[in-house]
Amino acid sequence: MKISIIMAAYNSQATIGRAIGSFLAQDHPDKELVVIDGASHDDTCAIAKGFDSPAIKVFSERDEGIYDALNKGIAQADGSVVGLLHTDDLFARHDVLSRVASIFDSGGMDGVYGDLEYVARTNPDRVIRYWRSGAYRPALLRKGWMPPHPTLFLRREVFDKHDAYDTGFRIAADYEAILRWLVRAELKLAYIADVLVRMRVGGESNRSLGRILRKSREDLCAIRRHGIGGIGVLAAKNVGKVSQFMRRDRGKDVQAR
Repeated sequence: MKISIIMAAYNSQATIGRAIGSFLAQDHPDKELVVIDGASHDDTCAIAKGFDSPAIKVFSERDEGIYDALNKGIAQADGSVVGLLHTDDLFARHDVLSRVASIFDSGGMDGVYGDLEYVARTNPDRVIRYWRSGAYRPALLRKGWMPPHPTLFLRREVFDKHDAYDTGFRIAADYEAILRWLVRAELKLAYIADVLVRMRVGGESNRSLGRILRKSREDLCAIRRHGIGGIGVLAAKNVGKVSQFMRRDRGKDVQAR
């Protein structure tokens, strides 16, 4: 089973090398990394091309933001399963892709996801937040639940049948897409109760108060679009993040629904 990993990059020379290294360290043999560089002004593209690996494809051109770049990457992907790895992120262990592939191989699942660690930007070994997502149940969506987007792997058919990211959402297109896939497409997801990705803090959605407010507006728009509630769901979604700063436990079992 070939797994395609999409990486949207822009002026990421400080972190992209280590991110790509964590992809190359994966023990799953049938994999590819599709790097979509938004015409960076630094050495981002040169670093990606410098790995000179047949498993890496690099494209560089101007885009309309991260979700446009992700859509371009999905269109270029050859794998039957698609996942993401941002330039600030790292796979948490060398067997992430092989564990994901084994679940898809068992049949019946449209997607696989796991837990996420937020780590210090200058020290990825220091955990700031631990997002233990838990097994999916449709009722959880009305409580603001979503799987950690960087840990979500989907069959290619999901994008073909139910579309990729709506670029009208500048910050929350991932949340809108996840609600669309789960509410309208009723995807079946499997949960790996372990950390799959380590994500540096300081992402695009929370760089400023203005972006936080815009994200909240877009989240609310997605919630209403897919009929799972209103402001109460948005409040629950944000309040639920508080426990992530206190949890450090990791599960061991794989659960599926």
